[in-house]
Amino acid sequence: MKTSNFRIVPLATEIAEAARRAAANGVPDHAVITVDSPRGYPCRHCLRWARPSERVILFSFAAIPPGRPYSESGPIFVHAEPCERYAATHEFPHDFRQGRVLRAYNSSYDMIDAEVVNGSEPEAVIEKLLENPETAFVHARSVTRGCYTMEIERR
Repeated sequence: MKTSNFRIVPLATEIAEAARRAAANGVPDHAVITVDSPRGYPCRHCLRWARPSERVILFSFAAIPPGRPYSESGPIFVHAEPCERYAATHEFPHDFRQGRVLRAYNSSYDMIDAEVVNGSEPEAVIEKLLENPETAFVHARSVTRGCYTMEIERR
């Protein structure tokens, strides 16, 4: 198996735990949802699709810091029950090999490139984006809804 030059960065455990606490305390912008479809609720912490009947927390997350032209806050999900943070950081998560757009950003958080991944080889697109020395990191987002999925950085 070829060694990748990138590392997957799933949502931090501290953020997932804070979302669970906020939902348990009834914070209005943290909704508890019971999953009703097999591919509609991606957990950003374990990087897998939540299964029907599981509960998830829906909340807003800013993947780019506020005050930047490309900053945006959008909805993401984490499992309502604690889940193991995605650990195979040298491998692109199997559940998200289709229907993602990969956006490259520079160190000023400006988007400098983007490419849709609808095939089975997102690694090739990631490696291409990282070949640009200006690329500081890459975000994977949903093609259909634009929601943040994960960050990818150089190893």
